[in-house]
Amino acid sequence: MASSMTGFASAQALVAPFRLVWELRSVNHRFLEIGIRLPTNLKSLEPACRARVDSALMRGKVDCTLTVNREPDQRAGGELREDAISGLAALQQRVRESFANAEPLTVGDVLRWPGAVEEASCEPADVESAVAEALDSALQSLVAARRREGERLTAAVRERCDTITGIIAAIRPRLGQAEERYRQSLVRRLERFDVDADPQRLAQEMVQLAQRLDVSEEIDRLAGHIQEVEAVMACDGPMGRRLDFLLQELNREANTLSSKAQDAELTRDAVELKVLIEQIREQVQNLE
Repeated sequence: MASSMTGFASAQALVAPFRLVWELRSVNHRFLEIGIRLPTNLKSLEPACRARVDSALMRGKVDCTLTVNREPDQRAGGELREDAISGLAALQQRVRESFANAEPLTVGDVLRWPGAVEEASCEPADVESAVAEALDSALQSLVAARRREGERLTAAVRERCDTITGIIAAIRPRLGQAEERYRQSLVRRLERFDVDADPQRLAQEMVQLAQRLDVSEEIDRLAGHIQEVEAVMACDGPMGRRLDFLLQELNREANTLSSKAQDAELTRDAVELKVLIEQIREQVQNLE
């Protein structure tokens, strides 16, 4: 099943009083490039996190960010700092000496005073398991999102492949007509210049010209490459690189067809083929 390299996913876990939130973003890239951003005190968890991402994905530039926030409705499991409380009490006493009517500090005022409470810290050993589980959950969501995008992209590719197949089918019966139109055009030019051409010599020249302008092999190879594209998309597993190679071959044949065609209709068809192949290439660049 096709998978895109573009996607977004998030997952979270609660380790009171902290909420851990993973956000994963991926875009297309030639290889797998992993970026892990963790809070400074959790940097020791980076190698394990990187290994989990590496085992889940094969291609794409993936940015993984973990944020840790204290839950507002969770009681802090901290300790009062006696030195800070003593200093605050002394400061209050000095204020009341200058302002006798000053309101005394409440418990809430004391607890909100910077440094009065030594809050619980988020230690790696305490959150390691939750970080891993939340990352696995985010990765599962990212893989699913990339797969859905991949299905959309392959549907668009198949639609354009069908259009190319239709153009090729329409070209085949017109190849002989194009040669005849070119022969008649050559005869008219000779007549316009009042040149009497030997019929046998003219026939020989037309045979040689037809061989140089024959695009039937290019048409056959175009059809074969399109069949191979459809076969690759029907397989499971990564397909982006194989499709990219096939599109190079398709583009080469379309360019040859365009350069060899000496017929207005064939030239228009060749241009349309190149446009469709470029559209497919843009879609394929995002496939894993």
